[in-house]
Amino acid sequence: MPSITSEATFDLGGLSDPIRFCGFRDQNLNALEALVPVVLRLDGDRVHLSGERSAVRRAEGVLAAMLAAARAGAQVTPDDVTLAVRAADAPSRPGDGAIPPTLVTTARGREIRPKTAGQRALAGAIEANTLTFAIGPAGTGKTFLAIVMAVRALRNREVARIVLSRPAVEAGEKLGFLPGDLREKVDPYLRPLYDALQELLDETTTQKYLERGTIEVAPLAYMRGRTLGDAFVILDEAQNATPEQLKMFLTRLGPNAKMVVNGDDTQIDLPRGSRSGLLEAERLFGGMDDIGIVRLDASDVVRHPLVGRIVEAYARLSRERGE
Repeated sequence: MPSITSEATFDLGGLSDPIRFCGFRDQNLNALEALVPVVLRLDGDRVHLSGERSAVRRAEGVLAAMLAAARAGAQVTPDDVTLAVRAADAPSRPGDGAIPPTLVTTARGREIRPKTAGQRALAGAIEANTLTFAIGPAGTGKTFLAIVMAVRALRNREVARIVLSRPAVEAGEKLGFLPGDLREKVDPYLRPLYDALQELLDETTTQKYLERGTIEVAPLAYMRGRTLGDAFVILDEAQNATPEQLKMFLTRLGPNAKMVVNGDDTQIDLPRGSRSGLLEAERLFGGMDDIGIVRLDASDVVRHPLVGRIVEAYARLSRERGE
């Protein structure tokens, strides 16, 4: 328990739905206590804080961010509290301590917001640019966040369709030997994209959009010769696209379109001797107007906490080998 050298009272100001602020069974307050060495006690529409003066001030700033989000209608979560604490401790821009707004609400009522500073930067880059590269390790939410932004744009009628693509590296882009039609052939490669869509839209709506062509999924090999306009276009697992394939894909960009290119440059599965086009992206496009490049790292991993440590271990090994 922290030494009590300072006390304060934070007023919720008659918040109509305190659960949005406190969380179920006060889980948000518990999360804040675990991150900042203070003691919190909820008393009606007030939160009493005690602890060292600096810790109390930190906690008050986070509580203010939580209250602002709750007043705006968001259901604050422990992930939001964690992000607010990290941003308050090391703000890089004004407003970084605020809890980011909800991007979309799923069919089951779950509010989707960036969970880490890297995800916040990625959402902002996608919003601000026509083309965005998201480069980072597994588990950082690159694919899911890109699809969240695509669904958001579709719901807001900013685009008429969503186009999802991936290199089918394991089959060498030669899908004719697999049984079934094109959709069945590429299913194993595009399954993560389907999973993300169904979490956001539910299976029935996803199927309806696929049948109507509102959402299209196709392997990278089938993008040649097309112009993708009035669309939100996502290339996933782009580390497995050669420079020639990536150039072909990027030049499909049409009027009123957005593109997001996701990849992990530490997990390249191309045949020996082949180069990854993603490795050249930062050198080619860094600093270019209307193109955003966001690097995520182990601190942005949102899967099991062990995944972040695994990513760090492999990064250390690469540094030791000079890779």
